[in-house]
Amino acid sequence: MAQVSDYYNKAVAVTTSNTVNYDGSTYAANAATKALPADALFVGGAGVVVAVFESGATAAFTVAAGTLLPLKTIRVNATSTTASLINALYQV
Repeated sequence: MAQVSDYYNKAVAVTTSNTVNYDGSTYAANAATKALPADALFVGGAGVVVAVFESGATAAFTVAAGTLLPLKTIRVNATSTTASLINALYQV
């Protein structure tokens, strides 16, 4: 879980997609180069976030506005995601 001392110095606005990752790549389980996962997601508008992990597994989270999700994700699926104003946060 994210600690108070954690900080993020890069934010990327998330465009939800069922196939395209934050870095523009598409998911393939056997890809030689994996997508760079975000360190967390900030969700500005309440709703459901369907997060996609490096393994391709998905999980749905119901969140309030202003929620920080400390999840290593590569994409937020468009299908079933109702939350808005999502940003992928990185520590670089």
